[in-house]
Amino acid sequence: MTVAVIDYGAGNLRSAAKALAHAAGEAGESVRVTADAREIAAADRIVLPGVGAFAECKRGLESLPGVVAALREAVLERGRPFLGICVGMQLMASVGVEYGEHPGLDWIRGKVVRLAPGDPALKIPQMGWNDLRLLRAAHPIFAGLKSGAHGYFVHSYHFLAADPADLLAEVDYGGPVAAAIGRDNMVGLQFHPEKSQAVGLRLLANFLAWKP
Repeated sequence: MTVAVIDYGAGNLRSAAKALAHAAGEAGESVRVTADAREIAAADRIVLPGVGAFAECKRGLESLPGVVAALREAVLERGRPFLGICVGMQLMASVGVEYGEHPGLDWIRGKVVRLAPGDPALKIPQMGWNDLRLLRAAHPIFAGLKSGAHGYFVHSYHFLAADPADLLAEVDYGGPVAAAIGRDNMVGLQFHPEKSQAVGLRLLANFLAWKP
């Protein structure tokens, strides 16, 4: 099994790859950080990390020759398991409104908007640990986990899913905030599994074992 971690200049790639390799155990050498469309198209699983602004990350992805088309073929047409992390999750949306309105990949209908906590004492970005509330606890990505598990968040924008069925988990940050989304062979995590210790490693191992 090969896992392609897409390198498009959006940060945290190496730490995500190391965490995936650790979760993969003896098969860790199959995790590859790559910007090559052919490697991405041939991979058994694909991970899109991301740190930074929505539009900047989208431009970085589009700047790689053939990568968006390879992603579409592998994920949407051939059903390869896909994991988006942080901005990588947000790019799955229809549109993001950070510094203007920008189209996303439009894989899961929804909009990425600025956090607006109901409690004025809560700061933006949300930075630190928060308790996950699993709305679709039976999803294979959550195997062995329960509501109350901790994820590590660093973000100022969040995903508003058009279809509530696509919302897999949420956290409370002055109101409900999407923590995980998913449909078919695609999953996105707003928090950073590579920084979420045992919970994060379990999620990554679950992704590697997932057979949608």
